Amino acid sequence: MAKRKKKNIEDVSVQDKKVIVRVDFNVPLDKETGEITDDKRIRAALPTIEYLVEHGAKVILMSHMGRPKGFDTKLSLKPVANRLSEYLDQEVILAEDVIGEDAKAKADKLEAGQVMILENLRFHGEETKNVPSFARELAGLAEVYVNDAFGTAHRAHASTAGVANYLPAYAGYLIQKEIDVMGQAITDPKQPFVAILGGAKVSDKIGVIRNLLPQVETLIIGGGMAFTFLKAQGYEIGTSLCEEDKLDLAKELLAEAKDQNVNLLLPVDIAAATEFSADADYSIVAADAIPADRMGLDIGPKTIELFSDAVKNAGTVVWNGPMGVFEFEEFAKGTRAIADALANSDAISIVGGGDSAAAVELMGFADQVTHISTGGGASLELLEGKVLPGLDCLMDGGEGRRIFAAGNWKMNAGVPADAEKLLLELLPLVKDADSKIAIGVPFTALAKALEVTAYSNVKIAAQNCHYEDNGAYTGEVSAKMLAEMGVPYVIIGHSERREYFNETDETVNLKAKAALNWGVRPIICCGESLAQREAGETFDWIKGQIVNGLEGIPADKMSFITIAYEPIWAIGTGKTASDEQAQEVCAYIRELVAELYNEQIAAELVIQYGGSVNAGNAAGLFGQSDIDGGLVGGASLKPQDFSVICLA
Repeated sequence: MAKRKKKNIEDVSVQDKKVIVRVDFNVPLDKETGEITDDKRIRAALPTIEYLVEHGAKVILMSHMGRPKGFDTKLSLKPVANRLSEYLDQEVILAEDVIGEDAKAKADKLEAGQVMILENLRFHGEETKNVPSFARELAGLAEVYVNDAFGTAHRAHASTAGVANYLPAYAGYLIQKEIDVMGQAITDPKQPFVAILGGAKVSDKIGVIRNLLPQVETLIIGGGMAFTFLKAQGYEIGTSLCEEDKLDLAKELLAEAKDQNVNLLLPVDIAAATEFSADADYSIVAADAIPADRMGLDIGPKTIELFSDAVKNAGTVVWNGPMGVFEFEEFAKGTRAIADALANSDAISIVGGGDSAAAVELMGFADQVTHISTGGGASLELLEGKVLPGLDCLMDGGEGRRIFAAGNWKMNAGVPADAEKLLLELLPLVKDADSKIAIGVPFTALAKALEVTAYSNVKIAAQNCHYEDNGAYTGEVSAKMLAEMGVPYVIIGHSERREYFNETDETVNLKAKAALNWGVRPIICCGESLAQREAGETFDWIKGQIVNGLEGIPADKMSFITIAYEPIWAIGTGKTASDEQAQEVCAYIRELVAELYNEQIAAELVIQYGGSVNAGNAAGLFGQSDIDGGLVGGASLKPQDFSVICLA
């Protein structure tokens, strides 16, 4: 979870602007009548929608429903549009398609304060595949993007992440609350921090356990997954659920908890039944001696007392997964007792979606806990320490510009196995970095690099691209190809490309436009030679590169651009511009952008310095008021050194 705040809907003027909002209206429908049986998700989105309406936005909502294969009238969002119309006390216009003529025509006719909803996003297979052209069509309907669907924030779909490659992206109130409450609990919890994990399988929670162990004082494990841990300790568990292939892993996790002085609590007694049924005969038995013909379906009274005591003394409690088969009334006692303990605790209490959230609501404790997450899989992946695409894509908030450390491996580590080794070494070193991080890898390693860094805070950049989408350009790689691979950044106009391959300001400009057209963020390089600096031509040269490189790029695309100032005389020479020299030129670039666009765009522009940046000089350079990070060469091939730069 990023420590950096995200901008939300209150940070942008929406008056008379078309705002496209990703909501989660995947509500259950009655199979016979097609009527909505539970509109909780619709009601959860109302604060964001109402704010936008009240502030004069032209609101375009988008959501999926179910898993249709092509257009399926049974999964139309018409019932949602009707229900939402009742809540908003105005007609919610339903488009007949998603990116077709009807959607575009209705979006164009929207007036301030009106609301329309696109048809089911998943009528198009391009949605879940995050096809760039589909995301671009969605973005083309509006001027601002808002994500308020936390339940889908863990998926890199066109509507949850792809649209943010083309439009400025903000959080809605629902996502903002998830970031504030769950993010705080994970990054800076009130102590003592207690985590409760239940559910059926250890395999579903491995990442969560490993991510939480260094942070929690007490880790409680209940539900079906507890039996794998009990058997790993040599206990008899009868016919209880057990993942035999995870016994060694359970032993490792128990040892890790001990090494990290974590109080790991397992059940001490169990409600053991003769069969898996609601009315099965059962008895309370010791957790280390479950009869061979019985299976554990819930925790027992001594365990309830043990777990509840831990909750009572906690400062923060995060709970994900029931303690037993709560769907059966007789075996819901453990889950109900934990919910009751949370409700009567002074701790910040967070229920992490899924079955545990359903149980808390079903049992009537929903209004007595601090927060119930609206995302099952999303909350689980957040607890696991993963970076969620639907949150990561939102614009950074907070004071000042965020440091952006980008590595450029150049023509090194292009064998996928070599790239994988370097990245796997780097990832844990920078896991808690507050800076943005990207690594420019050779084309041959792009696919492997994207795979290794998925759901992490390290992004991947290509080192170049061609400005044409396709054609007879042997050996070239287009921006379109990069976009379709899911590459988020591309380095353009590096001095080595200019010197060895005769690239010009004009070709750099064409490449930047091509990258922006396909939702790939360009890092545009500029810099002078030693002869130019000694002749006093630095500023004239830089001005030409910036003015020509940005020619025809509209103001609303500047937030997707990074400029990297790299004095040629400092690249690979061991010579570094002094902090003052680098600051002087970066300040000039910012002033120049203010003249070309405006003061706000210039103030928000990220400007990197590149040229023999290393672990020793990064802090001084990044501390300058107009330097927002670095484009790093050789040092980025040394994970330990590059991690120091990322944390500078």
